[in-house]
Amino acid sequence: MAWRILRRLGIFAVTLLGASILIFAVTAALPGDIAQVLLGTDATPEAVAKLRAELGLDRPPVVRYFEWLGGLLVGNFGVSLMSANQPVMSLLLPRLAVTAWLVALGITGALAIALPAGMVAALRRRHWQGFTVNTLAQIGMAIPVFWGGIMLVLVFAVGLGWLPANGYVPLTTNPLEWASHLVLPVLTLSLVQGAILVRYVRSAFVDILNEDYYRTARAIGWLPTAALLRHGVRNAAVSLVTVVGLQLSAVIVGAIVVEQVFTLPGLGTLLLTAVAQRDLFVIQGTVMFLVFVVLVINALVDISYLLIDPRQRTEGGAQL
Repeated sequence: MAWRILRRLGIFAVTLLGASILIFAVTAALPGDIAQVLLGTDATPEAVAKLRAELGLDRPPVVRYFEWLGGLLVGNFGVSLMSANQPVMSLLLPRLAVTAWLVALGITGALAIALPAGMVAALRRRHWQGFTVNTLAQIGMAIPVFWGGIMLVLVFAVGLGWLPANGYVPLTTNPLEWASHLVLPVLTLSLVQGAILVRYVRSAFVDILNEDYYRTARAIGWLPTAALLRHGVRNAAVSLVTVVGLQLSAVIVGAIVVEQVFTLPGLGTLLLTAVAQRDLFVIQGTVMFLVFVVLVINALVDISYLLIDPRQRTEGGAQL
């Protein structure tokens, strides 16, 4: 078991290194000259060349990559070119809390929707309840995140006036205002991602219904729901954890869109602003941080298999 965990951590490190090379190469290959952007179109070639030298952009890409990588290893993501040379990390950390709350509450809400709905869809798959759940899930999967957010704003903010349409208040400033500003963004993510998860939950539970241990539990008098909860959830957990891990990545991407719809000061807003301003180091640092988070989630999902399924701990079990 320890060897498999170490092996997975090694894969994580190699993947993260490959991602850093790709991110640096793509951002370095972007058209245009950041020094020219900073100085404006009226700048002389001499002034542009001087600024490029000050920023280190005149050095070979390999040298710049290893300097950037060395900074990443000690938590130095560089400085923002558009924010008075403010460290990128100081821009990331305040916005991280916003995105973290949005993602955590979004996936929690999605699971709160998907687990009971998927169970109903499995147990009542030949009845109108199952058909209704499947139909609603299909509709939810077809709705783009931004469109769903706009519709919720029109109904609950503009029409009913129950909730604010945009903005953000920190939790430490006013918990009630914080919660009210997050309701619609979290609901947007939860409904869309919950609709996707319903299909996977239903499929996992349908497989359980055909197993001998479930039929045995039913034969000795267990009710369908109780038998599924008692004997089926743990056996379905491996596939469900895989899906949730994959969907967490989708939730992070969806959070970037939601932040734009509801004007939330999160990582997505920071990234898109940096792209618009061609703030190279902020782009590199933000994307690298998001990739790191996604890879950590995937590694934790793989390692969790060993805790959920004892068969994974044996030599004959599936490899991580």
